[in-house]
Amino acid sequence: MRANARRSCVDLSGEWSFAYAEPEALATAECIGGPAATWHTAAAISNAALPVYPCRVPGNFELDLQANGIIEEPFYGMNIAGLRRYEAAHVWYWRSFRATPPPGTQAQLVFEGVDCFAEIYLNGQLLGRTDNMLVEHTFAVDGLLQEENELLVHIRPAADEARRHDYPPALMAGKANWDSLYVRKAPHMYGWDIMPRALSAGLWRPVRLEFLPVERLEMLYLETVRLAERHESAQLALHYAAQLAAAPDDVYEIVVEGTCDDHRFATRQRALFAAGQFPMHVDQPRLWWPRGRGAPHLYDVTVTLLKNDEEIDRRTLRHGIRTVELHRTSTTDSLGNGEFCFVVNGEKVFVKGSNWVPLDAYHSRDVVRIRPAIALAAELGCNMLRCWGGNVYENDLFYDLCDEQGIMIWQDFAMACAIYPHDPAFCGQLAEEVRRVVRRLRQHPSLVLWAGDNECDQTHFRAARPRDPNTNVLTRRVLPDVLQQEDPSRPYLPSSPYCDPQAFLAGEPYLPENHLWGPRDYFKSDFYRNSLCHFASEIGYHGCPSPASIRRFISPDRVWPPYDNEEWLLHATSPVPGVDIYDGRVMLMVRQVRELFGDVPDTLEEFAFASQATQAEAKKFFIELFRSEKWRRTGILWWNLLDGWPQFSDAIVDYYWAKKLAFNFIKRAQAPLCLMFREPKAWHLELVASNDTRDDLPLTYQVRDVDKGEIVAVGEAVAAADAVTPLARVPFFASEKRFYGLTWSSPLGEGKSHYLSGHPPFDLTTYRRWLHAAGLVEET
Repeated sequence: MRANARRSCVDLSGEWSFAYAEPEALATAECIGGPAATWHTAAAISNAALPVYPCRVPGNFELDLQANGIIEEPFYGMNIAGLRRYEAAHVWYWRSFRATPPPGTQAQLVFEGVDCFAEIYLNGQLLGRTDNMLVEHTFAVDGLLQEENELLVHIRPAADEARRHDYPPALMAGKANWDSLYVRKAPHMYGWDIMPRALSAGLWRPVRLEFLPVERLEMLYLETVRLAERHESAQLALHYAAQLAAAPDDVYEIVVEGTCDDHRFATRQRALFAAGQFPMHVDQPRLWWPRGRGAPHLYDVTVTLLKNDEEIDRRTLRHGIRTVELHRTSTTDSLGNGEFCFVVNGEKVFVKGSNWVPLDAYHSRDVVRIRPAIALAAELGCNMLRCWGGNVYENDLFYDLCDEQGIMIWQDFAMACAIYPHDPAFCGQLAEEVRRVVRRLRQHPSLVLWAGDNECDQTHFRAARPRDPNTNVLTRRVLPDVLQQEDPSRPYLPSSPYCDPQAFLAGEPYLPENHLWGPRDYFKSDFYRNSLCHFASEIGYHGCPSPASIRRFISPDRVWPPYDNEEWLLHATSPVPGVDIYDGRVMLMVRQVRELFGDVPDTLEEFAFASQATQAEAKKFFIELFRSEKWRRTGILWWNLLDGWPQFSDAIVDYYWAKKLAFNFIKRAQAPLCLMFREPKAWHLELVASNDTRDDLPLTYQVRDVDKGEIVAVGEAVAAADAVTPLARVPFFASEKRFYGLTWSSPLGEGKSHYLSGHPPFDLTTYRRWLHAAGLVEET
């Protein structure tokens, strides 16, 4: 055995074969080939006379069916609603491969994503079972590999597994989501207001065979323990676990070397046991900063394991030196006596960003959408993305890109809008899931917050018989216990929004962090303007996709009008046809258009523009409302960036990557320096400059009435660093409809925006003319 054996792997993704059987076909096949429980090889499936088809891994069952001509495009028309029949199918995937283990190594099979309940067989022998789509599964295969190998995965219906459980009255879920409560799949897959019911199955992430040195580094976590007040030094700690033979005379050492541009740190220390930690001091560190606050410096770190001065294993990682805190209070009030603010490297950061929702209903396709989606977020000036709890935990590429771009990540654990089981088995399964997720993601400096779930606290106190969410043992005990062990220095929020005992007594309006949905009426209504929260982690407004996009997923005879239109309803999204779950979304979009423009256009092209204009004005207003009240308000995460399937939604970029009008409105509203009007008081509008940089910025500005061509405000000023600076006052009359064009110049360059003054309704044709006259519209 060679002591310096290196790590290697065999990629087992690519070409596979699959077979499936719905209940009736399964009964027939069992009559031919015996019980399905005995089908552990491809030959056994062949003996059962099931049709065999080619496929690719990673993949999804429905996409495999589509590729073989068995079903049509799932996202077109009503097609996806007809796929529920396949939820009862058993599916088998298999492939052959050759493998010769290098001397001095141990072999393991790694499945990055199995959806969901499966048995794994290697050469006909059971390796193990999976019951969680959301985490990686690893199986030791030492002594089981042959020159020619066959790997087979049998996936059982998730619906069958859901039926095995008891559902006591204490549980709660949405109409379409009860069968999700015990099943560790992405909650949205059961049907949501933003995603279709697409239960799916398959090997949705890569599969590989790894060969590892017998003596090796198993776990590494490099942590920033503290940062000097003036950032002149940092204290780091390396946490490690290793697999060592540990003969009495052997000397093991760990060498750590980190480089960032021309800066370097290094240390070499004895490893007296197979696990431990040791400190490192770094002088003049290069810090990781959020977008807009400085460069997101990353150190390339190499960790080498030595045995008697000989290298026996080596691992690499990236590390961003930074600290993060969340300053929050239990409640707030109308005077702003409360707080919810992120502090990075000792500096408060005003958050501007979006909610990150499923990139695709079929998650094998997520990875190809990550890079362009992050590019959109960066173009918009987002400094945070909230990974919503109804989703999967994203691919490593997502977190790597956020590290590089300085985009902070708020990470929900995968629970949403429900009261989940509290029995010991479920608690144990969730604890193991969280442990694996935390160990995979904690190295990323972009990850600034763990959140226990999405809106499960709200589910408790909005129940017909309100309950105290602090009785939720999952987010009050199970998750924090794991985090205290695995990642104690990162902030944790039990739910979003979080309702602790004091907040439960005070009531939902007094939460310092909240989801501002409410009646979804006029976007300047009292609900939005008078909200008390410091931080809005969800807030949105509907916007119709472009007509070109709609024609890609709606049948020609159902493209228009939207009324009593089952395809618009399904794609709105009401996931179960004939059951009113979210059936009001189409008419909500119609009402929002009517509210702003007084009428609803009678052509698709005009309606799409009016809806996009309504959404754009709303989201611009939400962002400017929060920015104009900095630091009374500390952040806004609007809903949402990108659709995960073709639909009518709050997203500002549709599934086909077409940008809605709101995209450029938000891009301007989130610029580091932005001029905006506060809402009218005492017959006037106050013009202010919101500056999110560390520097005072000299500027010149002008406000023009686009209709009249009059200059109503002009001047020079200095926008104070990290603050809001009043600039001018302009007369306001609610009865006068005005469109003001705002332009300015500063050391950051030229900027422009606008303000829609007066009360609705506005004339749609006039509004379109105003946009063009101000140079603010890119047609959709």
